[in-house]
Amino acid sequence: MNKSYDVVIVGGGPAGVAAAYLCHKCGLDYLLIEQGKTVFQGISDTYPEGKNVYPSKPKENPEPFLVEELRPPDKPVTVEKYIQYVQHFVQHENLNVRTELQFEDIRDERDGLSVLTSEGPIRTRKVILAFGSSVPKELSVYGDAKMVAKRVEDPKKYVGVRTLVIGGGNSAADVIISILREKREANDHQPVYWAHISEKFDVNKETAQRLGEEILLGGNIRLLPGAIPRIGEVDEEGVDRLVIRINEMRQPDGIEFYNSMSFPMKNVIACIGSQGPLPIYDKIGVQTIACAEGVCQVAKEGDRLILLTSEFESTRKGVYVVGGAISPSYMRISAGSIQEERHPNLIYTAINDASHVVDSIRKKLVPPAAPAV
Repeated sequence: MNKSYDVVIVGGGPAGVAAAYLCHKCGLDYLLIEQGKTVFQGISDTYPEGKNVYPSKPKENPEPFLVEELRPPDKPVTVEKYIQYVQHFVQHENLNVRTELQFEDIRDERDGLSVLTSEGPIRTRKVILAFGSSVPKELSVYGDAKMVAKRVEDPKKYVGVRTLVIGGGNSAADVIISILREKREANDHQPVYWAHISEKFDVNKETAQRLGEEILLGGNIRLLPGAIPRIGEVDEEGVDRLVIRINEMRQPDGIEFYNSMSFPMKNVIACIGSQGPLPIYDKIGVQTIACAEGVCQVAKEGDRLILLTSEFESTRKGVYVVGGAISPSYMRISAGSIQEERHPNLIYTAINDASHVVDSIRKKLVPPAAPAV
């Protein structure tokens, strides 16, 4: 990855794809990186199957969709059909997209920035953060378990091994169903352990019915209610493992007794929900500010909002933030003052953010044409 770009876009959702398309149109040298297997992976992982997509926009905003090619149709379509259209659009336009590439950090360079990824650094002049708001929560233990918001990408990876799924809701159940199906079809009798910190698993009726059907067909599942991920460790063979307590008892003298299980981290899937991008902002040095009473109308007192200019540039020079990563509101820096701005988490908002940011970057990076003589 020795090549240097004008713009690196992090995230392949509506804002990221719109930014890539606009960079493509105006001649900027760009690269879009996406950690999923395809663009719009975040929407695919968080939208319920069959949910309709609408071209919604705030009533108070008269601005039209600034990238009409990515505007959802007036007639409602399912999210699956819209994603399929967008994926064909990306291929047709031959946009420069790298999938299955994990963003890690941003480093300052003498003449620009370096985006650190799972496959090495990428040099660039500007960065657009477009990774959305559904960042999977971390287990906060040492090691590298697979974090998912809704479903696992390749359930076949867990055939032939004992697998641990953590989380008590529909997302965890969906993952378990997909793994049990693959194991059954491969005649694999290794169990899937389902752990939840609470004593009660909470899934809707439809999901419970599908799970029950899979169990009746031979799915091997072991429930671990009240189980708590405690520590990560490295065994004598150098394998990262997760130790999970499945029950514990405290004596009056303070001594604790507990039973535990240990799984290789690569066989652990955590479906413990999603969080906003605040941990990422802290890591890369993008400043946020806590809401004070009487200042914020959308966010709650104490909530931390990202600081952005009117051009969506963060406090870290050359780093811009767009789309769901700044919703539902942010702090706008303008003329020496700071004011909260509403920012609905809509496809419309993400696409138009990208348009304004790329236009701003283009004006800074592309010198104006010389006047005709």
